Amino acid sequence: MQNWIITIMNRFGYLGVAGLIGLENIFPPIPSEVILTFGGFMTTCTDLTFTGVVISSTIGSLIGAILLYGIGWILSYDKLCRILSGKTGKILHLYPEDIDKAVSWFDKRGNYTVFFCRFIPIVRSLISIPAGCAKMKMLPFLLLTTAGSFIWNTVLVYLGALAGKSWSKIAGYMDTYSTIVLIILIIAVLSALYFFIKSRIR
Repeated sequence: MQNWIITIMNRFGYLGVAGLIGLENIFPPIPSEVILTFGGFMTTCTDLTFTGVVISSTIGSLIGAILLYGIGWILSYDKLCRILSGKTGKILHLYPEDIDKAVSWFDKRGNYTVFFCRFIPIVRSLISIPAGCAKMKMLPFLLLTTAGSFIWNTVLVYLGALAGKSWSKIAGYMDTYSTIVLIILIIAVLSALYFFIKSRIR
């Protein structure tokens, strides 16, 4: 996959950066670490500029986030309640009132969540779906997504430019970071799910 990413960026420049980051937001397995650090390296040996790579990658992040927000918006509150009112809800031990609690929580803390989750692998993409489900106002969503994405992209592009030909080492370090965070998230989610289901069964 890394060779494919490099080929596209070499061929399409800023458009390739924006397109790949947009895809990375929709399909998290695509590594943003490789895209952004290699983009940073390209600013040292091609016509691409640091500012151009950061802006194009942020635009790509925003486009991907808007698409996922739209999916969350379509998967409306009423549809989720209907799903959880049936057999699916009983199997998962989830009920319509749980949706009310989740939406209420997101209404209170959604702004912080959307911003800070942009720095967490996998979650940085998927957070747009619950934002859409909770019908978060579009303007705050766009501003916070743009701000979080801009910071994340700027840091990685800068590290890639700083490392130069050794950009792949930075990508490797970031990949390790992503793996560690992902493992922690999986453990946390499974633990929370276990205690939640256990309390429901009781």
